[in-house]
Amino acid sequence: MKQTNGNAVNRNENPLTRRQFVQSGAAALGAWAVVPYFAGERTKAVAEQAPSDRLRLAAIGVGPMGYGDLCEFNGLADVVAICDLDEKYGLARVLANPGIGKKTGDKVALPATYADYRRVLDRDDVDVVAIATPDHWHVKIAIEAMQAGKHVFCQKPLTLTLAENVLIREAQKKYGKVFQVGTQQRAQRAQFLTAAALIRKGLLGEIKRTTCIIDQGRYSGQIPKCDPPATLDWERWQGQAPVFDYCWENRTEFFSPGNVGQGRGHLLFRWWFEYSGGKITDWGAHHVDAALWALGRQEIGSGPVSIDGSDAKFIVDYENGFPKRTDVYNTPITFNVRCKFADGTDFDIVSDAKDGNGILFEGTKGRIHVNRSRIAGKIIDDGVCSELTDEDFVALFNGKPVEGHKSNFLRCVREGGTPISNVAENVLGMHVCHLANISCRLKRAIRWDSQNEKIVGDEQAASFFSREQRKGYELPSLT
Repeated sequence: MKQTNGNAVNRNENPLTRRQFVQSGAAALGAWAVVPYFAGERTKAVAEQAPSDRLRLAAIGVGPMGYGDLCEFNGLADVVAICDLDEKYGLARVLANPGIGKKTGDKVALPATYADYRRVLDRDDVDVVAIATPDHWHVKIAIEAMQAGKHVFCQKPLTLTLAENVLIREAQKKYGKVFQVGTQQRAQRAQFLTAAALIRKGLLGEIKRTTCIIDQGRYSGQIPKCDPPATLDWERWQGQAPVFDYCWENRTEFFSPGNVGQGRGHLLFRWWFEYSGGKITDWGAHHVDAALWALGRQEIGSGPVSIDGSDAKFIVDYENGFPKRTDVYNTPITFNVRCKFADGTDFDIVSDAKDGNGILFEGTKGRIHVNRSRIAGKIIDDGVCSELTDEDFVALFNGKPVEGHKSNFLRCVREGGTPISNVAENVLGMHVCHLANISCRLKRAIRWDSQNEKIVGDEQAASFFSREQRKGYELPSLT
């Protein structure tokens, strides 16, 4: 595999033992980080497999989200390697958990540790990689993983730009690897699966308006520059993004989720366009994806034709689509993005609404509001769900059994087939999220040719389709 950055950090396998990590301070991560997860059905799932049949998994990016993914995968596959640029922030948390690793009888072997993800991809004994890096690294690592013959689970939001959407879709098609995106709402039978089944079956009638309510973005004050943590390779962390000084205020040593302060870097990268897309790609990646999926609008040419985010509010002034300051968060705080399909149907992405976080579907036969805890509406109270069958749900799972998101992914790796949150469909939802952000940044409506996947009639808006990658961190070529 081509090496694109000769200055990457290399770390030998297993630089510290699990005991050394705990003794050197990993216990300060708190009880939430070290509770063993090797138990219950996941333990049984591995125990019933012959060692030669177990999939071998490596995790790239093991901060809070990556650690959570790893815990869920742990009883479904053998964890043989973990990778993170920050030893304390990432690796320590994993190695402090005595249940994560490769299972042999009653013993659990320590996973190998790396700072350079390319060393993970070089390993012949890795079947699957789980990626939970900051968003601006997703596509590069995912494509290189497929080029190295690995199947991929990658956290949302999958991409940083419209161009990355097209590239990752073409890569998955070319290399033919099973690829599941971490939009787990699709696998929630009692909530989003039920909503999708009701709509697909026509029980809400013709859907006239869909509203994705995703809450407000994150505020910040002026954030001072400071030195990055000694354990973090800040230059490499920035990857394809432009180079900025590290900045943080009220940072705690281990970045406890409840007390992270404000800054660039771990946990808070979502609030900078350099690395992500704010709330619109964060929660939009869930609700926009689930809504378009329920509506059956996830084929090329089925997207919106206009997107208007002109009333978005920021805490920084913008000029020509770019923030005038670099010391405060720069993604939208409040927004009311109005999208319209060619048939006149409305599709909105808003930060606030009386129904609260979730998706509101309004049809000619009724309306429902669905979120992660429940599905509600008079039509639900009237018993319409009784008309749904197991076959309706299996069809939504592309013919596979209805099960957990990660189990569905690993089943498709073993059996073949299309996972429930596949790349081809996911990127069309990400199209809408990125278009919404472009419209917000430019403070005007834009037009989208969903068949040819391009912004039309606005040269400046079209320039946001892609962006230049920093030398040494360019996206892979598929040729």
